[in-house]
Amino acid sequence: MREIVLAEPGDFAEWRSAARGLLAGGVAPEDVSWRGGAEGASLFGDAAAPASAGAVSLPRELLEIAERVICHRDPEVPARLYRIIWRAARDRQLLARTTDAEVDWLRKADKIIRRDVHKMHAFVRFRRLGEEAGRESFAAWFEPSHRILRLTAPFFQRRFYGMDWAIVTPDARAIWQDETLVYGPGGTKDEVPDSDVVEDQWRTYYGAIFNPARVKIDAMRAEMPKKYWKNLPEAQDIAPLLAGAEARVERMREAAVSLANPLTDKWRTRVPDELLLDDDVKTLGDVARAVDRCTRCPLYCNATQGVAGEGPGAARIMLVGEQPGDQEDLQGRPFVGPAGHVLNEALEEAGLDRRRLFLTNAVKHFKFEPRGKRRLHQNPTTGEIDICRWWLDKERAFVQPDLIVTLGASALRGVTGKSVSIKSMRGAVHELDGGSKLVATIHPSFLLRLPDRERAAEERAMFVADLIRARKLAA
Repeated sequence: MREIVLAEPGDFAEWRSAARGLLAGGVAPEDVSWRGGAEGASLFGDAAAPASAGAVSLPRELLEIAERVICHRDPEVPARLYRIIWRAARDRQLLARTTDAEVDWLRKADKIIRRDVHKMHAFVRFRRLGEEAGRESFAAWFEPSHRILRLTAPFFQRRFYGMDWAIVTPDARAIWQDETLVYGPGGTKDEVPDSDVVEDQWRTYYGAIFNPARVKIDAMRAEMPKKYWKNLPEAQDIAPLLAGAEARVERMREAAVSLANPLTDKWRTRVPDELLLDDDVKTLGDVARAVDRCTRCPLYCNATQGVAGEGPGAARIMLVGEQPGDQEDLQGRPFVGPAGHVLNEALEEAGLDRRRLFLTNAVKHFKFEPRGKRRLHQNPTTGEIDICRWWLDKERAFVQPDLIVTLGASALRGVTGKSVSIKSMRGAVHELDGGSKLVATIHPSFLLRLPDRERAAEERAMFVADLIRARKLAA
């Protein structure tokens, strides 16, 4: 019996090195005993080092899953993973056998770890420690269900690159300092401050965005399990917010509906009354000026301004969205609101430079329903999309993109002139009149509306994959 001692349970590199050696040496799973360094030695185990690793070919997907599942706290995980890769080395289609008991266990364990990772991404709260040499430093305490710190630390490295921080867990700690990420031993909650000024600001913000009319306590607890509440600054406000929800809803019902945005009339007084005729629209600049004075459909009545496309006139890729949102309506630029921030992150991840793309919308005015002091987005009708298609066709004619990426169903109709589903068009490349190609995908605002973080992550990955496909096609 070969005994393998893992000095750091959950360390994928250590487990992989041992597993490779065992596979290369032809050591069967039943002849191996795995244990952590803190566990007692086996009575009959041979602690000799495993054979040196040779060339072992395994499916990439299996290795990616194993890197996550090794973080599971179940002490049997190293042995079960080795048994699976032993079988996979002899059966390349093992992962496709969904009825296999071990494959089923592997998938479920992977789902548990991925969910734990999502929770850590969402619920880590940093406390400010101070500032040194122009860089702020922060620390956070978190208690994940499994040993996932090495899986999650790169996310925080990308997200908070410009500050120094440390995340302390009972198992290990990650330290990002001087643009270097290192790991150390676990710690205790006492090492991290209880609160700071930023935390108070966050609690104020959380209370401001709390919507009592949409409270679903069961869904809230499903997404934010109570075991995390003790380390979340906003958790102490949840109970009083819930207690006062009914009264706040009643006040919202009694509030009067607001009028259209007051900036509308102010903006129009600064724009010349002359509306360019169709024959006068000879450049993208002419389109932008004419769009703002367009009265082809009633949407112009309450919108602050028309929002034309933005980007280089010779862009190879054109992104078409649905319509301007609240921030786009106020700023006069496409994709500058919350959906625009999601799009910017996805573009960066896909290797696309927004400055080299032409971004526009199928409808050029913001359609909304006044609700108190807020303006709630409304989907444009097919008639409104078809009327505004004249402007979109003008932009396409001037830019002449090699590839058009439609974001959402409204954009798809604006480009094709037909009501077709995203599902039927997504995943393929379509030819358009004029020589351009079409790639259809979701609108980034769809990702903001998904309550299930796990599904949102999956949909976001598919969205980024669509953008990567577009980049490769344009190249």
